[in-house]
Amino acid sequence: MTLRRLVFPALAAVALGFAALACNLSGDDRPPTIIPRASPTPQPTIGYATPRPDELPDDATIVAPQVRTDAALTGILSQVAADQLFVHVNALQNMFTRHVNSVQTDPNYGIGAAANYITQQFATIRDQSSGRFILMEPHRFGFEWANQSNTGSNIVGVLQGSDPGAGIILLGAHYDSISRLYEDETAFAPGANDNASSVAALIEIARIMSQRPHKATIMFVAFGAEEIQRRGSTAFVTDYVLPNNLPVVAMLNMDIIGSSTGPDGQIVDDKMRLYSVEPNNSPSRELARAINLIGSRLNPTMAIELQTSGDREGRYSDHLSFSDVGYPAVRFIEYLENPNRQHTDSDTIDAVRPSYLVKTTQTVLAVATALADGPRPPRSISLRDVGDGNRTLVWETNPEAVSYVVALRAPGSIAYNYYFDVPGNTVTWDGFTANRWEAIAIGALDANGLLGPLSDEFFITS
Repeated sequence: MTLRRLVFPALAAVALGFAALACNLSGDDRPPTIIPRASPTPQPTIGYATPRPDELPDDATIVAPQVRTDAALTGILSQVAADQLFVHVNALQNMFTRHVNSVQTDPNYGIGAAANYITQQFATIRDQSSGRFILMEPHRFGFEWANQSNTGSNIVGVLQGSDPGAGIILLGAHYDSISRLYEDETAFAPGANDNASSVAALIEIARIMSQRPHKATIMFVAFGAEEIQRRGSTAFVTDYVLPNNLPVVAMLNMDIIGSSTGPDGQIVDDKMRLYSVEPNNSPSRELARAINLIGSRLNPTMAIELQTSGDREGRYSDHLSFSDVGYPAVRFIEYLENPNRQHTDSDTIDAVRPSYLVKTTQTVLAVATALADGPRPPRSISLRDVGDGNRTLVWETNPEAVSYVVALRAPGSIAYNYYFDVPGNTVTWDGFTANRWEAIAIGALDANGLLGPLSDEFFITS
C-alpha cells in the first residue's frame, strides 16, 4: 500500500488547513558544527505548580500528580522492554554507518540495511497487530549530497483511529547517521545514541500501541536524511502531509534520547528536554506546554523541561519541517547531551543507558497515549463577569469526562504555572484576572484518570 493510497476520508474533512510556508534550506550544505556548551547543564525553565488551598476557587481541588496516574496506562508503560530497545540499538550500530550515500544493497551494512531492518520490524508489528497496524510502501525522495545524486526512504506505519475528529498523532525519529567527515560515506558512524536510541523507541512504541485500538490515527515515521538538513522529513511534509491535508495535530520527534550522562560524567536520569518553536503562543509551544503538564501527571518519574527555542543553537531536527509550515511539533531530547560522542566513532551502545532509555521511551509513550486516547478537549470556553470581582469560567461538557483540569499561565511564562481540578464544567473565582494570568487551557479526565489533550488557550484580556 502506498501513502498516496492511504485515505483518511473522514479526517480529510477536518483537516487543519495550515498555510504552507516555504521551507528555507538555503545556505551551506554542511551540517552545523557541534559546539559544546560552556556548561553541560541546561538552564532551568519555569514549571507548573499547584496553588495553595487558600489560593484556589471554592469548587476546585488539588490533586497530586502521582496519585492520578491511569492504572491501565501504568500497565501499558510497563510493557517497554529494555532488552528489546537494546536489540534495535545494537542492530543499527552494527551496520557500521548509516550515511545517506552509503551502500543500499548490502543486507548488513549501510543505509539500505538500516531501512530494511526498520521495515522488517514494522512488518512484524503488522503481523502481530490483528490488522490494526498498516505498513506503507516506503516514501522515496531524491537528494544531492557530496556531489552525488541519491534516493532516500522514509519508513511509515499507521494505526488508523476510530474518531475522525481526533486527527493524526505523528511520532518520528531519524535513522541515518554521519561522522564528522560529513561527506565520507565509508567513515565509521555507529550512531547508537544519535539516533538509534530514538528509532528503537519508535519501534517499541509502535509495537505496544498496535496491540489495541485508538481514537486518533497514529503515524510512525522513521525519517531518512535528517543529518543533511532534514531532507527526508522536509520531503515527507512537502510530498504527502500538505498535498493530502493530513490533520496532524501533534508531531512528536525523538532525537538523541538514550544517555543520562554528560561530558563531565554528570548523571541526570530523571529529566529530558522538550523544544518547540517561538513565539510563545505558537501551535508548537502550546503543544509543548500541554505535554509538560500531561507528562507530569501521567509519568511523574521523568520531568519534561521546556526550552525557550525551537532547537539547540545552530542545530535542527525533523520537528522543524512540520512547525515550519504551521503544524504543532516538538523535539524530545535527553537532558544532558555529550557533544564529545556525537557524530564520532565513540557514539556506540555503551553510551546508551538502559534504564534511562526505558524511561524516556515510557514518557513519549505516555504522552502519545494521552493525546490519542484521552477525552477530547473542551470547546466553547468563555469567562463571564458575575459581580464582586468574580468571574465564572465555563465550557462545553464532554460526555467522556468525569472531571476537568484548569491550567493557568502567567504573563510571558513558557509553561503553565498552576493547575487545579474541577468536577464540573464551571468554576467561579476572583483570581481570573489579566494582571495575574495571561491564558487558560482546559483538559478533560476520564474515569480512569487519563488526561487528554488540552484545549486551545483562552486569553484573558482584562
